[in-house]
Amino acid sequence: MTNDTITLNQLESHLWEAANILRGTVDAADFKTYVFPLLFFKRISDVFDEEYAVALSESGGDEEYAQFPQNYHFQIPKNCHWSDVRVVTTNVGQALQKAMRGIETANPETLYSIFGDAAWTNKDRLPDSLLRDLIEHFSRITLGNSAAQADILGQSYEYLIKKFADATNKKAGEFYTPRSVVKLMVNILDPKEGESIYDPACGTGGMLLEAVHHVRENHGDDRTLWGKLFAQEKNLTTSAIARMNLFLHGAADFKVVRGDTLRQPAFFSADSLLTFDCTIANPPFSLEKWGEEVWSSDPYGRNFAGMPPSKSGDYAWVQHMIKSMAPGTGRMAVVLPHGALFRMGKEGVIRQKILQMDVLDAVIGLGQNLFYGTGLAACILVFRQRKKQDRKKKVLILDASREFKTGRAQNELLPEHVESIYGWYHDYKDVEGIARVVTLNDIAAKNHNLNISLYVEPKNEQEVLTVDVALKQLREAATVAFGAEERLIAILKQEGLLK
Repeated sequence: MTNDTITLNQLESHLWEAANILRGTVDAADFKTYVFPLLFFKRISDVFDEEYAVALSESGGDEEYAQFPQNYHFQIPKNCHWSDVRVVTTNVGQALQKAMRGIETANPETLYSIFGDAAWTNKDRLPDSLLRDLIEHFSRITLGNSAAQADILGQSYEYLIKKFADATNKKAGEFYTPRSVVKLMVNILDPKEGESIYDPACGTGGMLLEAVHHVRENHGDDRTLWGKLFAQEKNLTTSAIARMNLFLHGAADFKVVRGDTLRQPAFFSADSLLTFDCTIANPPFSLEKWGEEVWSSDPYGRNFAGMPPSKSGDYAWVQHMIKSMAPGTGRMAVVLPHGALFRMGKEGVIRQKILQMDVLDAVIGLGQNLFYGTGLAACILVFRQRKKQDRKKKVLILDASREFKTGRAQNELLPEHVESIYGWYHDYKDVEGIARVVTLNDIAAKNHNLNISLYVEPKNEQEVLTVDVALKQLREAATVAFGAEERLIAILKQEGLLK
């Protein structure tokens, strides 16, 4: 496998085998902490070797020229290459850690903290023998550009993220949103060439990547997004994976910042929050201890509609995202628990004020058990800074709760479901049992409650029978009833209870 072009299937199975080497000594929830940094380390080492060979060839074998930093995407200092670690037989974890920190230090603008904080030197969990097996396993494949194009590598990486999410289920919600849900949200926002895109709770970066794919497939040149992708993620390992994910998909210029968005947002313009054309997120549901102490005097004015309750940060995320929408072009999609649609108290007050701003475009109810970590159904809220003229003072309420394929552990939104839901949203009209366009006055009359069942009645699914079918069913039922009566009579006679 070493010198040939590697296929997506080969790469996926090879990466999953790497996870299996860890099985038993490392919890499944931690697989990503070790496999992803090794994959990325091998990738940049192999690309470095390719770039060295090109520079050497171009210079007619001039080694001094080939060493110039401008010949490389990333700098790899002496003794920090994959091949340097591969020959180490004792204290392998220490060698790995030293190499990774060396690479981070040599690339401060792009690769700071990229390898996360895995405990490579913990020999109880990662003995030398296991790390040598892992390194040899990765050494069997070449991950340079000639063997593994960025898109193939990116797809296999996404596959691995999905596999790890499946393996850990309950623990995956914080870093993984089902890609079909992401695709639906991105289709609705429809990012275009040159637009800015922002995810304030980015997990492993899937929403930014889907936006890039959408622009490439529907509008043309995704390179117009370079320098316009922004994200923040609180978890160190997850934020590092997001950056690796973007690099491995070929993204050239982006900003993914590790940090607490609600307490310390990362992106500013003068004294205000930076604003974006597309804002998209699946933030943690009903987050407790979300930063109430900061928001009571928020310098960015994110409590414009009111203070969310201390035990649920749902409307902190919503207000942060609304504040992050660019004037005119800004639109956003956010995943929330259904409770955010109807809970009263402080949230009811916030919901009323946001509705009165006339920026809510649609409420889309999704099916149950689509998301990791919760079997509950969720919803997508769509907002627009400038709504179309015929949608002003209106909201589309869409019940898509029956659109899914039932799975053993997790239900799934299939492409046809995504297409149907997007079609109903795009048409923005009443559909019996599925969608209803309501006015802000209609919602106000229901105390600003957005509970979907208040506006969309489930379609009557009862079968309409023809006379012929009804008579046939009656005859069949009568035959069964008469047969049962005859058997009962025979039993009664046998027992002497009937003459």
